[in-house]
Amino acid sequence: MVISDGLKAAHGAVAAVVTPAHQSPLGMSLILPRRLALLDWAAKSKSWIIEDDYDGEYRYVSRPLPALKSLDRNGRVLYSGTFSKVLFPGLRLAYLVVPEDLVERFEHISQTLAGGSPELTQAIVTAFIKEGHVARHIQRMRKLYAQRRKATAIGLETVLGKHMSIASQPGGMHLILQLKNQQSDRLLSARMRESGLYAEALADWTMLSEAPAALLVNFTNIGSQSVAEHLAKRILQLM
Repeated sequence: MVISDGLKAAHGAVAAVVTPAHQSPLGMSLILPRRLALLDWAAKSKSWIIEDDYDGEYRYVSRPLPALKSLDRNGRVLYSGTFSKVLFPGLRLAYLVVPEDLVERFEHISQTLAGGSPELTQAIVTAFIKEGHVARHIQRMRKLYAQRRKATAIGLETVLGKHMSIASQPGGMHLILQLKNQQSDRLLSARMRESGLYAEALADWTMLSEAPAALLVNFTNIGSQSVAEHLAKRILQLM
């Protein structure tokens, strides 16, 4: 997010929703000067920053980046996260960290408007956190996903290296395959879905008319390089 452009486009904004750790889908992180500029705007204008840290735990090139919330000295950041990616999607449990003086107000709003989550589920996850299981689980999965990410990238490049290149990302749960030879990413992703594979076209994620052609593909369920090569050969037949 370019803060100066945001101020010009919406000078009267009262809130900003950002993903500082990992922009979706390209994976860039919000650099420190822009983080500080965003916090300065929120403090001066009495506005709110909603920090969506949807998969910040999965960073493979270095330690996970500190949350924007950790730099907040004026209580203007609402930090949100989810256990759907950290534990499993069916849990349907998320959380919001708010300034201490707003806890009671947010609790009232949540009880009034939200559908709520089962208390038993919340109690189990609470115990899971307090006993250290969540932290250990994240460390284990970060290591496993890093291995699968590397194996998938090597497998895809071995078969498809002449047709696409893999963009380097510091984290996340998908790879970006940049297509060569002016091939349509929308057309290829549609062919893949028809053949039982899944990918998303980068063109569907942008408002630009001349977006670079690329595919977004998951790697977390690919267990080895040989599996990745097999899938790559199926993709090659569709190109």
